[in-house]
Amino acid sequence: MTKDKPYQIHALELGPMGNRIYLIEDSASGTAAVVDPAWEVEEVTDLARARRLRITHILLTHTHQDHVNGLDRLRAQAPDARVHLLKAEADIWGDCPVDVHLHQDGDLIQLGETTIRVMHTPGHTPGSVCYHLGDDLITGDTLFVFGCGRCDLKGGDPAAMFHTLARLRQTLPGGTVIHPGHDYGVKPQSTLKEQAEGNPFMQFDDVAAFTRYRMHDHDQVRDTPYGPVSLR
Repeated sequence: MTKDKPYQIHALELGPMGNRIYLIEDSASGTAAVVDPAWEVEEVTDLARARRLRITHILLTHTHQDHVNGLDRLRAQAPDARVHLLKAEADIWGDCPVDVHLHQDGDLIQLGETTIRVMHTPGHTPGSVCYHLGDDLITGDTLFVFGCGRCDLKGGDPAAMFHTLARLRQTLPGGTVIHPGHDYGVKPQSTLKEQAEGNPFMQFDDVAAFTRYRMHDHDQVRDTPYGPVSLR
């Protein structure tokens, strides 16, 4: 346990798409939550075992296959772990487990002494969420380092993404550290202040201009790894 935090966040980069899978460790209780179990989940469980942690929660940011394809394998190894998902996402997921714990925006999840707040952040999917704990934000496919999630897949909505990013920028402290669902940037994590200044998707004041950039212009002018851009 650090002086100011009751938890630690461990990141593993797994699979062919630079997925970032997170293990949140509550230091006092020896319990852990896994965020978006996918790909080589044995690496996640090996890490938990090495740190003598019991996995009690599984947090899903959304239900695209590259974020949930290890869910069943993880549940087989941690059968008592409770799965958490936003209700709006469960409504569009054909394979939603019947025992999933459904949430609304603002709900709190307690992991030992660590409180995790569910933030509904639609845009990439209707029920995408970020998980806010302390001064950390696990963002899934909502916000990447100097990028944001696609809005052209089923359920994607660029106008919703515009308002989601504005909410994150306006309501969370600039020192909040973001932990994205993919390593698409020039570094694996960043702060909201740095993103507000250098992420082009966070520099729009007009939803129509944002939509045009997200849906048409962006992929023509940028490629990974994403670095800072100023549109102003």
